[in-house]
Amino acid sequence: MKTARILMFVIMLGATLLSACKPEATPTPEPTEVVVVEPTEEVVVEPTEEATVEPTVEATVEVTEVPPTEEPGLTCAEPIKVGLITDVSGSLAIYGAHILRSFMLGMEYATGAPGTAGPVFNFAETQENTFTLDGCEIIVYVADDQSTPDTTATIAREMIEVKGVQVLIGTVSSGATATLQGIAAENEIPLIVAPAAANDITGVNFNEYTFRTSRNNYQDAINECAYLTQQYTTFVQIAPDYAFGRGSAAAFRDACTLTGGTFVMDDIFAPLDTTDFTPYMEQIAGSGAESYIVTWAGGGFVPLMQAATDQGVTETMALGATFIDNVLMPIWYGSAVGSTSGILYHYSAPDNPINDFLTTEDKARYGFMPDLFDADGMNAAIMLVEAIKATNGDTTAAAMIAVMEGMTFEGPKGTVYIRPEDHVAIQDMYILTLLNITDPDANFYEYVTTTRPEPPCLLPENLRDRCGDLPYGSLSGE
Repeated sequence: MKTARILMFVIMLGATLLSACKPEATPTPEPTEVVVVEPTEEVVVEPTEEATVEPTVEATVEVTEVPPTEEPGLTCAEPIKVGLITDVSGSLAIYGAHILRSFMLGMEYATGAPGTAGPVFNFAETQENTFTLDGCEIIVYVADDQSTPDTTATIAREMIEVKGVQVLIGTVSSGATATLQGIAAENEIPLIVAPAAANDITGVNFNEYTFRTSRNNYQDAINECAYLTQQYTTFVQIAPDYAFGRGSAAAFRDACTLTGGTFVMDDIFAPLDTTDFTPYMEQIAGSGAESYIVTWAGGGFVPLMQAATDQGVTETMALGATFIDNVLMPIWYGSAVGSTSGILYHYSAPDNPINDFLTTEDKARYGFMPDLFDADGMNAAIMLVEAIKATNGDTTAAAMIAVMEGMTFEGPKGTVYIRPEDHVAIQDMYILTLLNITDPDANFYEYVTTTRPEPPCLLPENLRDRCGDLPYGSLSGE
């Protein structure tokens, strides 16, 4: 059996739901009043004829320099309202939990104090959380869309029309995110996408209101293919038949071909709700490829891998796979110990104070180390707060777009740059070696290197001029 080494983008499911309790806010110290005493004017007494004039003694008065007055902090006449939409109870709830806790920690880090909320999150109704930034309140409403586009649409419209939210954050499913993009554009509401990864979000579905802190399929593929093609030369791949899967397949075909790989047959696409993968694995087994690349999101990964075993694929071909979340790594990657591959984020890879904060607080409050998408959620919160600061509290689309295009900010993965042409988030990704799958704090890896993939511009033809000098449509620019 070939050892699974390097890559493939697999998104899998495991059901774990984390509570999100917030500690009491730290009291803000009262500002200190500075009293400045002005020096008195010199009083001159004119002598009279009868007065005896003594010799004048000239006194020197030292005047303490007054420090410049500090600029006033941010103030808002009304609270800023933000809608966070994520999956809490649906097929991708494991990833929604990452975003929920990390977004709230990101808001706390960026504003300097915890938010106020109920003792626990109650998703039967929209949850409200309030943070304070200088003299401005930021209310975050949280709701569960179950990764279902219809539910996403209902929640988004309610948040906008009833709650009055001015900025949207979300969501987990790329399909549901496409729905959210349309609603954001329709209502001229800025949207920050986390953690959905489909190329289309900042590609064919691009609109000026959509930004992202999540990576896209191409960034995964670029990060991996340089390493994958050092081990294997011929490939075949299977992916779900919707935007995320097709985008991933296209990105891996482009990136791996550019670095010397060859795909021996057309990409295989299966419906997302497939439960019997036997006919698909029969095609892969007969392809003659050295490695098969799998992209999948949701519970279908389990029967997919079972079919691969039943059809002898796992005995004759290498599975190229990215490392995945901390919960599922010990279940599926036991045979991969010693292998080197890529990952979009693991808490052990970055070395900076923001990542230290995320790691410490996740463990202390929730009993977990940060997982695969925690950085995306925290980055979304930091980006939001930095934009609010830059506009001095103006959350109109025109003001927010102006400051978010080309924005650079620091997050748990280091510096994030929002590319103005297409709103792609350029960010660090990692190559790691798997050392174990048993560490209780999911400290599974040894750091190898950091990459910073630059994907092509994938805007539709009618917006191609926005791409400027960026490679258009593929890594080769063709």
